[in-house]
Amino acid sequence: MDHINPQIPPSGPGCLECTRSNGWWVHLRRCAECGHIGCCDTSPSQHATAHAESTGHPFIQSYEPGETWFYDFRSQETFSDGPDLAPPQNHPVDQPAPGPRGRVPADWRTHIH
Repeated sequence: MDHINPQIPPSGPGCLECTRSNGWWVHLRRCAECGHIGCCDTSPSQHATAHAESTGHPFIQSYEPGETWFYDFRSQETFSDGPDLAPPQNHPVDQPAPGPRGRVPADWRTHIH
């Protein structure tokens, strides 16, 4: 499938931009083309969508434990019949959502979209 590279590992255990900026996220998404880990659209910074818009990479996969669905930014549809991506398949299971631990404000619900 074009724009999905099952050989590329994820960029890390959390949102790349939030990690660099001391930010936080609600849930994580993985670019199926380059492995970039970004935060979901509910998160304050919405880095997964920003990555898709800036790179033209159209597919993400959930990076949450137990979730394997993909999303196509072009059609705005989810699908579940994509290939297995390189491990790991999700962020560390001991990492909370929202996360990362120690950075999520107590009033986090007032900051989400």
